[in-house]
Amino acid sequence: MENNEKTHFGYADVTPKEKTQRVKQVFESVADNYDLMNDLMSLGLHRLWKKFALHIAAVRPKQKVLDLAGGTGDLAAELHSNVGPSGQVVLCDINASMLSLGRERMIDRGLLNNLDYVQANAECLPFADNTFDCITMAFGLRNVTYKEKCLASAYSKLKPGGKFLVLEFSKPAAWLSPAYDMYSFSILPKLGEWVAKDADSYRYLAESIRMHPDQATLKQMFSEAGFDRCRFVNMTGGIVAAHIGYKY
Repeated sequence: MENNEKTHFGYADVTPKEKTQRVKQVFESVADNYDLMNDLMSLGLHRLWKKFALHIAAVRPKQKVLDLAGGTGDLAAELHSNVGPSGQVVLCDINASMLSLGRERMIDRGLLNNLDYVQANAECLPFADNTFDCITMAFGLRNVTYKEKCLASAYSKLKPGGKFLVLEFSKPAAWLSPAYDMYSFSILPKLGEWVAKDADSYRYLAESIRMHPDQATLKQMFSEAGFDRCRFVNMTGGIVAAHIGYKY
């Protein structure tokens, strides 16, 4: 890559290295209040979004599943239940603070078996090709610097017939956009300031959503990475979308 290459951190133009460092700082800052803030920010809807995404993923017993950007482990815990004692779940996150918190939460739930933890960059996953039956990624793709690399890496690690599911904020319907923008840029940073003592991190999260590819663009990116039967399902007026693609 060229030394003068730029990417975006929210609305700011930064180098890829600087973005990686800034994203790391954001999640180190918000880790302790991450679950509480998710509930407050989404009015609890994030739990329904994830439940619906799990329904779409349709993970079965005995399968091997990778949860990318797994954070505090809420999705991984449900996946662990779905694969059963003969399956395996790998909780993966690039951020050590989030991964540590996720491990603590899983232990607190009594989930000790058939569960591994890996700190890794989603752009270059350290697993053998054709390893997983399903890979999930909830609200993490927009923080990845090179999304195309993430999609390609996920594709290579899936078994033939495997599926990749990405749950991510997306582009809402036109009628919803004014209220959504007001909430995102006026209320969300205030919540971050009051609860997490960090308005800037939550302002970044709002900006990162606006910079993320919309539904049609991300679907095309899935196809370009090699995935088949690519589709997306909008939730809450398109505020969130679940994308899925298959490896054949």
